[in-house]
Amino acid sequence: MPGRAAFQIGAFSIEAGQRRTVGLPLSVLSNHTPMALPVHVAHGIRPGPTLFISAAIHGDEIIGVEIIRRLLALPALAKLRGSLLAVPIVNAFGFISHSRYLPDRRDLNRSFPGSAKGSLAGQLADLFLTEIVARAEVGIDLHSAAVHRVNLPQIRISPDQERMEELAIVFGPPVILEAPLREGSLRQAAQSVGTDVMLFEAGEGLRFDEFAIRVGVTGILRVMKRLGMLPARSVRDAKVTPTISQSSYWLRAPDGGVLRSFKTIGDSVAEGDLIGIISDPFGETETEVRARDAGLMIGRTNLPVVNQGDGLAHIARHKRAGKLEAAVGQIEAELQSDPLFDEDEII
Repeated sequence: MPGRAAFQIGAFSIEAGQRRTVGLPLSVLSNHTPMALPVHVAHGIRPGPTLFISAAIHGDEIIGVEIIRRLLALPALAKLRGSLLAVPIVNAFGFISHSRYLPDRRDLNRSFPGSAKGSLAGQLADLFLTEIVARAEVGIDLHSAAVHRVNLPQIRISPDQERMEELAIVFGPPVILEAPLREGSLRQAAQSVGTDVMLFEAGEGLRFDEFAIRVGVTGILRVMKRLGMLPARSVRDAKVTPTISQSSYWLRAPDGGVLRSFKTIGDSVAEGDLIGIISDPFGETETEVRARDAGLMIGRTNLPVVNQGDGLAHIARHKRAGKLEAAVGQIEAELQSDPLFDEDEII
């Protein structure tokens, strides 16, 4: 019986049963330093699907980099079926400068599908879409909130995607949010080339969050197991079934001032609940910020100094928000005791 064919990517060939980190040439900096898109390819001996995992499309969203690092260190990958394409730093330019954007100030996640002859953002989008995304059946794109904001771990999928809804539930996040596709986004471009992508949001820009990292690592392993890429005993199934929210809303600052918050991510809110109070620096005026609808707080600002119109709290609508809050606590307790995250595994 002939062996499995090698995996071809760019000018590189990875034989079955091998793992290799390669650099796909992208550009040359003004000081003549070459820049590449680094990809770790794990090509299993046995056939199976191809999965891509990406992080740092926004250069300041570093939590996914640590998730992928921990994933690649796990012994379970030695029994991989199919192929894994891991791209921990898509936007190296932003990553190096601690910036969300590329040097041309473009948002990479609004630049897809890109063009080989376009702007720097367009060229990177084209390379990533062509060499990575289009080669996979499924993708998991890892994100965090922007700087000075924090997100509860959550999966975002497009409405009416039964396969991705199933995989999102398998992932086991505290909440799943149905979010429409945005023009120029990776998810939209991936759909056009026949690749299903789920988006993992967790933590904050330029910071690590241990709970969020553990949700991410465990969730990816669960998805790989469901796809038949890892043995059944490679990871425990989620004990808590995630709830799907079909919409969300932002509470924005009605006035500028100093914010005192009374709720945080993972807290349930009822319609009319007091989320915070904005005061002027002298305490002479106070403006209450109250929830419009019941739900679970999945994102919030970390800055107490706010301007009128600033996003203060992101709430996923749900009538049984108390159930969601309890699920967050259960998931956190489960991951704290998971032997997968013993010190030797993490390091």
